[in-house]
Amino acid sequence: MWDRESLEKLVRQELEDCLFVVVSNREPFVHSFSGKEVSYTPPVGGLTTALDPAMRASGGTWVAWGSGDADREVVDAQNRVRVPPEDPRYTLKRVWLTDDEVNGFYFGFSNEGLWPLCHVSYTLPSFDESQWKTYQKVNQLFADAVLEEIGNRKAFINIQDYHLALVSRMIKSKRPDAVTAQFWHIPWPNPEAFRICPWQEEVLDGLLGNDIMGFHVQHFCNNFLETVGLAIESRIDYERSAVTRGGRTTLVRPFPISVDFDGIDRESADPEVAREMEALRTEYGLTDELVGLGVDRVDYTKGIPERFRALDKLLEKYPQFRQRLVFFELGEISRIHIGKYQEINDEVDRLVEALNRKHGTPDKPLIHYLKGRVPPARLNAFRRLAHFCVVSSLHDGMNLVAKEFPAARGDNDGVLILSRFTGAARELDDAVLVNPYAVDDFAEKIKLALEMPRPERERRMKGMRATVRENNIYTWAASIISEMVKLKV
Repeated sequence: MWDRESLEKLVRQELEDCLFVVVSNREPFVHSFSGKEVSYTPPVGGLTTALDPAMRASGGTWVAWGSGDADREVVDAQNRVRVPPEDPRYTLKRVWLTDDEVNGFYFGFSNEGLWPLCHVSYTLPSFDESQWKTYQKVNQLFADAVLEEIGNRKAFINIQDYHLALVSRMIKSKRPDAVTAQFWHIPWPNPEAFRICPWQEEVLDGLLGNDIMGFHVQHFCNNFLETVGLAIESRIDYERSAVTRGGRTTLVRPFPISVDFDGIDRESADPEVAREMEALRTEYGLTDELVGLGVDRVDYTKGIPERFRALDKLLEKYPQFRQRLVFFELGEISRIHIGKYQEINDEVDRLVEALNRKHGTPDKPLIHYLKGRVPPARLNAFRRLAHFCVVSSLHDGMNLVAKEFPAARGDNDGVLILSRFTGAARELDDAVLVNPYAVDDFAEKIKLALEMPRPERERRMKGMRATVRENNIYTWAASIISEMVKLKV
């Protein structure tokens, strides 16, 4: 079973004579101004949790967009800064983007084009040639930064996500001996869906610059192989799950991402969490209510309106739950610059208001909609209080909320209601699985969760916790690095 220490040992043993490079849009440490002083914060997320130990052990380089308002203040002439600031162990190389580049590359082609294209949730992607050109330009900036860092050294390069689909091919054009692996954090759709991208050949050719192409689950690997086979000249070996193009082979592998089980389990048992639970009971007047929980970035792929409609249907059909059920939606607002995100925010606001008017009272609303990021101790307190947690994504690569909930439930209680359209549903078969589009059945599954006997809840939760404990975030990172090591010359 992998943990932080065993991951560090793997990296030290296998990559000691190589430069290990991580490339991502998001940086592992952000420097910001606090008044006139410069402070730093590590972003919250599984990616940093998984790869920071590998970077510390290798002493390598992490290449990322410098997004903090004080990021330029701390770098040297080569745009480098040693991190973590309190104990420097590796190098952060920052790439600078103008506002126009951010709009075209990140908000544009990445999140108005590729994001809706890959999440089949009936939101049409938008393709703009100027945004595509900016995407190409920014990918070249990242590739140039990597090439500058590796020089003539033997290098293992780990590229993250859909923002950087062209980087590996650009690197290989100058350094064909470099070993590159890329992990695609979102779903890969079927070939018919992907073919509407006007630049599908360029995107696929870029990704096939990698020696290893990783997705969450085998289903996405299969979709990718089929897409490549239909779109561009190549040889597909389905038995090996590999693509050969231009004499070079790309291995296509599933690497299901996860969470730091031990860390969440330990933090949720902290006395501070128990104090937060009491504070929440007092703040919201909770006594014997049945508590539901949703934790999401407010995105049209997360199925938030669908879960609210299921709650509405539940209370219409089973009025005995009225005034007994209270639901907390912890929603972090994001990408508000994009029209579809403004629309989903407005829709969620309207639904909360309508359902509270219909099923709640001024003193006791059905839904408490809490916008913004919740501090870790309070988040764990919500997880511990919840009788059930709903993950109702319309399409999701994995969804880590689904794994964080059982990791926080050291009491072996609580029910996870999980969309069948998440990667997590392929691992967490002890969850109550739902089709978020089927509102009536969704409501019945909430009723099932509310009435489930304690022994059944405990059996299911123990099963999910065992799965997440074994397949944790360090297992994910170690699996990718181990596959890269096999290509070591």
